[in-house]
Amino acid sequence: MIYTIGDLHLGSQVEKPMSVFGSHWKDHHLKIGESWIKQVKAHDAVLIPGDISWAMTLEEALPDLRWIDSLPGRKYLIRGNHDYWWRSIQRLNEISETMFFIQNQFFAYQNVAICGTRGWMCPGTPGYTLQDDKIYQREAQRLKLSLEAAKSAGHDHIIGMIHYPPANEKKEPSLFTQLFEQYNVARVVYGHLHGEDSHSLGSLGCINQINYQLASCDYLDFQVVALHQATGT
Repeated sequence: MIYTIGDLHLGSQVEKPMSVFGSHWKDHHLKIGESWIKQVKAHDAVLIPGDISWAMTLEEALPDLRWIDSLPGRKYLIRGNHDYWWRSIQRLNEISETMFFIQNQFFAYQNVAICGTRGWMCPGTPGYTLQDDKIYQREAQRLKLSLEAAKSAGHDHIIGMIHYPPANEKKEPSLFTQLFEQYNVARVVYGHLHGEDSHSLGSLGCINQINYQLASCDYLDFQVVALHQATGT
């Protein structure tokens, strides 16, 4: 079984209480942990599309990562815009045998290839600059590397992860959506959007034969959700 939940925003080593964003965020990690333990088994997979910890360094992030590691299942993670502690991908992938950090590559879970990248705001977003376009182009290339690695390894069933929404607020095509379509990705999970006013700005449901799932933990009411109906696992 494959599950997802994103934007955990853990902060055991930093003073960053999420309750400042609303009372529903109070002790949110306990809600996530309770849902996780109740649903996920050791042989299951959990996709975490970024914004994992508020830590600034890997040393600060390690207690948060160890908390994730202690939970059941195999965890597949990509970087979010607040994951400043994310540095050497090789070092990250040496932390645990149950956590897999994706950057320019992919990991296989059963018959599914899990690919992804952080992403960035897309053209057409208010305030979009030339510097944004450089990052956008770079992130699209990273996504292509991940998808191409999976396809070259013979995988036909691919799930994509991206932290930022894959399109702008008008849901216009982007390099990200074009790549997902080009590589016949079955489902895409993403995060980044918080609050009821923002949740509707993301791509939701089936678009061009790809099922898009917003996985921000507040959107999911801090509950891990299953993707088995879409993945066939």
